[in-house]
Amino acid sequence: MDDGRRSLEEIERIALGRQSITLSLAEKNAVAKAHAFLCKAIEQRRRIYGVTTGYGPLATTDVDPKQSALLQQNLVYHLCSGVGEPLSHRHARAMMVARLASLVRGHSGANPVLVERLQAWLEVDLVPEVPSRGTVGASGDLTPLAHLARALSGEGRVSLREGSWIDSGEAHQQLGWKPLLLQGKDAIALVNGTSTTAGIAALNATAAQRALKLSTLLVLLYAELLEGHREAFHPAIGELRPHPGQQQLHHWLWSLSEDSAALTPWQRVPTSLPDMHNGIEQHRPLPQDAYTLRCAPQALGAVWDVVEQHAQTVRIELEAVTDNPLLLADDDLILHGGNFFGQQLAFASDSLNNALIQMALYSERRIARITDPLKNKGLPAFMQPLDTGLHSGFMGAQVSATALVAELRSHAMPASIQSIPTNADNQDIVPLGTIAARRASTSLEQLYQVLAIETLVLAQGAELKNAHLLSHASRMLCAWVREYAPPLKKDRPLSEEIAKVATALADPDEVAPLMALLSSAH
Repeated sequence: MDDGRRSLEEIERIALGRQSITLSLAEKNAVAKAHAFLCKAIEQRRRIYGVTTGYGPLATTDVDPKQSALLQQNLVYHLCSGVGEPLSHRHARAMMVARLASLVRGHSGANPVLVERLQAWLEVDLVPEVPSRGTVGASGDLTPLAHLARALSGEGRVSLREGSWIDSGEAHQQLGWKPLLLQGKDAIALVNGTSTTAGIAALNATAAQRALKLSTLLVLLYAELLEGHREAFHPAIGELRPHPGQQQLHHWLWSLSEDSAALTPWQRVPTSLPDMHNGIEQHRPLPQDAYTLRCAPQALGAVWDVVEQHAQTVRIELEAVTDNPLLLADDDLILHGGNFFGQQLAFASDSLNNALIQMALYSERRIARITDPLKNKGLPAFMQPLDTGLHSGFMGAQVSATALVAELRSHAMPASIQSIPTNADNQDIVPLGTIAARRASTSLEQLYQVLAIETLVLAQGAELKNAHLLSHASRMLCAWVREYAPPLKKDRPLSEEIAKVATALADPDEVAPLMALLSSAH
């Protein structure tokens, strides 16, 4: 896009290797202008942090510009101290996209050759081996981004087209490229930003939005199987409590349930009380449902608000320059500040994590009620219709959902409040946003596993109970899941099927028909 703005959906598709990234002429010109300004400032022997000085508490040392390449190399070397399993392929690509998005704003001073090479790496699907742990997110994601810088320089290991790890030098030879020589401000421009956090958070944002929409479809099917009262979805209820998320959920659920014959219909004119000889009439049907049905707009609406707030924070970050120092060529300014400090993403990721855990809990509670023969309106125990007792149906899967929620709860402690001073007290406060974003990513993976279990359970329930009465949306959902798993008649191992459905639910292309249901809700 000419203004440099790329949607979260575009970022995701690029990270997944399903779309190329293109740079506008304006972006290329901005990069070239900032680099020319930097080169002129270096020629003037201006004191520029990390370019003509040492780093962190060692910035008291002035460095001759002739030592530029060695200074940049040593920055990369001392920061390549990450540990733990590598970032996933998609997270590494998302990190690269996010860094590129920052550099092309034209205030970092990176060499245009570096920007072009980053774009080329994405195009051929070459990603660095980046240890996932070791960054506090204070001067940006120094450690993981340094491993990217090292790989661009022809060192460390890389993966080409999701193949095995190979030496970066070998990959360069295969591609006919020369490794980059980082100099000027190239290394610090690469590492001094929030791009690892932002890249992971961008993928979290789209995945969370889809999870919420899937939960909405599951709630509708759940309510239909339990013959819930459609009245609870009425949009007028949301108008009187105008949180945007709640109003959105009322709109979706009311619209999608319009053609359902399985729900208890709303009656504009309420029924009258019968004649009562003793002043009371007991054992009447409940006029309202349990909260997993009745409070769906409120519960999921609150989640949607958090999901959207997180997404907006990520959008802003992806349009930002998270660097230090900042170059403003038009004003002949070099400003030293703290745009690399990732507090916004840290808070947003922690908030998202809480909402994801609540969504998983809500799903688990729906699974528990619908598999309980005392509460599920005539459905068999654990959805096992054949020789119940000899066969146990989804009993084990329901326990797995409970275990997943328990584990998610144990990971609920916010990362953003765990600041520990480091770097000789230069970084005396740190946001730990990368940890928060990685944790939210893990929560999303487990949430999708819970949703997969619920999807399998509810689809089975639909086939056992008047499927022809269901809404069009619920029938579509049931048909969709049957493309990945057959009905459960006799007990069989479900682990692989749960994993298969969870993977499909998390894939934007696989669930596109389901997402279209909500987009078309009038």
